Amino acid sequence: MTDDNGWVELRETDVDEEAPSGPQPVVAVVGRPNVGKSTLVNRIIGRRQAVVEDVPGVTRDRIPYDAQWTGRQFTVVDTGGWEPDAKDRAAAIAAQAETAVATADVVLFVVDAVVGSTDVDEAAVRMLRRSAKPVILVANKADNAAVEVEATSLWSLGLGEPYPVSALHGRGSGELLDAIMDALPEAPKIVEDRPRGPRRVALVGRPNVGKSSLLNRFSGEERAVVDSVAGTTVDPVDSLVHIGGETWHLVDTAGLRKRVGKASGTEYYASLRTASAIEAAEVAVVLLDASEPISEQDQRILSMVSESGRALVIAFNKWDLVDADRRYYLDKEIERELRRIPWALRLNLSAMTGRAVDKLAPALRTALASWETRVPTAHLNSWLTALVQATPHPVRGGRAPKVLFATQAGTCPPRFVLFTTAPLDAGYQRFVERKLREEFGFEGSPVEISVRPRKKLGPGGRGKAHG
Repeated sequence: MTDDNGWVELRETDVDEEAPSGPQPVVAVVGRPNVGKSTLVNRIIGRRQAVVEDVPGVTRDRIPYDAQWTGRQFTVVDTGGWEPDAKDRAAAIAAQAETAVATADVVLFVVDAVVGSTDVDEAAVRMLRRSAKPVILVANKADNAAVEVEATSLWSLGLGEPYPVSALHGRGSGELLDAIMDALPEAPKIVEDRPRGPRRVALVGRPNVGKSSLLNRFSGEERAVVDSVAGTTVDPVDSLVHIGGETWHLVDTAGLRKRVGKASGTEYYASLRTASAIEAAEVAVVLLDASEPISEQDQRILSMVSESGRALVIAFNKWDLVDADRRYYLDKEIERELRRIPWALRLNLSAMTGRAVDKLAPALRTALASWETRVPTAHLNSWLTALVQATPHPVRGGRAPKVLFATQAGTCPPRFVLFTTAPLDAGYQRFVERKLREEFGFEGSPVEISVRPRKKLGPGGRGKAHG
C-alpha cells in the first residue's frame, strides 16, 4: 500500500513493535551544478553508487538511495544541478530538484566552499525558503583547515551555520550526519528479516527507446527526465509504482551504447550501474524500439540479461509508429534475431500513448512465477524416463550415453542437473531443454541444465570422470 507521496506504508505486522511505523524520512541533496552533490551522496551511503564525473550535469534525475547512521535508516535523494531560468533539458532537471525538495523532510544545500556563494546559490536559497523545509548548509570541498575558515563567509546566505565537509575525503562527514539525524523526524530502526517488499524490475535498453517515458507513465508523474537526446538517464532511477493492482519497484537504467569494457567516463560508470541494477533485479524488461530494426546492441543487452539468470520480458515500444510494412519486417527480424531466446515473453506497447501498458503486469507475474518454479523430483524423472525412451541419445563411437536420473538443483532461475553415463551432445541437451519447457512452461525465465557424467574407476582405483 502506498501513501500520497508514493512511499510504501508497512502494515503493523511488518515491523518490529518498537520501530516507528510509516515511511523512512527523506533527505534531499540540492545545489547548483558541479558542487559535489553526488560525491556527498556516495559518502553518506558509504559506497560509490551515484555516478560522479568532474563535469557539470552528470546527474539529471532525482535518485533515492537507502542510508543508515547510528542504527537509524533514512532515504537520501541525489538531484541534478539547480539553476534559475533554466531552459530545455536543464529546466526539466531543475524541476526534478524542486520536486525532491517538496517531498523531503530535510534538505542539504551544497555550496562549493572554495568558490563561495554565487548568484545561483542565492537564487537557490530563495527557492528553498519558499519550500519552508528545514535546510542544512553544506560547505563542500573543504579539504583543509584553510578552506574551513573561508567557509565561515557562507553565514551570509542566511541559512545558519555552514558545515564544512570534504565529500571526497570524508572530512567532517560524521558531524554532518549527526546534524542530519537531529533534524530528521524519528527514523525507523533497522529491522532484520522483514518480509520481502515489492518485486524488483529493471528497465533496460539502448538509449532513447523510451525507458524513462514508460517509468513516467506508470508513476503518473515526471519521475525521470525525458529528452529526445539519447543518453539522458545516467544513474538508475528507482520508483515504487502501482501496476495491475500491485506495487512494483521499477529501476530505470542508463541506455547502453557499447560493451562496458569499451565505454569510458560517465558512460563507463553508467554501464556498471546498469549491470548492477540487472543483478539486483528479479525480472528485466528489455525495451526495443519497434519502429527501428533490431540492432547488434539490442542483441548484446538481451544476452546480458539472459546470462544474468533474470526473468525476461521484451517490450517492443513505440508501437504507435509501426505501420503494416514495418510489422512484416519486424516479424522476420524476431524470427531471425531472437531465435536464441524464444522463451522470452514479448509485448507490443506504447509508453507515449499508453497502448497495452496494462499487459505488462501479467507478463511480469508470469515470468516471475516461471523463474521461481520447482518441479517435484518424482514428476521430473517420470517425464524424463518417458522422453529418453521415446527419443534416446544418438549413438556415438558405438555407444549411446544414457540419462540415469535428474534433479532440480535450485530456482531463480530453475537449474537442473542430469546424471548420465557419459557427456551428452550439446544438441541433445538443447533438445531436453526444449521438451522441458514444453512440459513445464518456464515462460519468461531462463533454464540452466548441467550434465554430470558418472565417474569410472581409473588405474589404481582412483575415480576418473568420463569425458
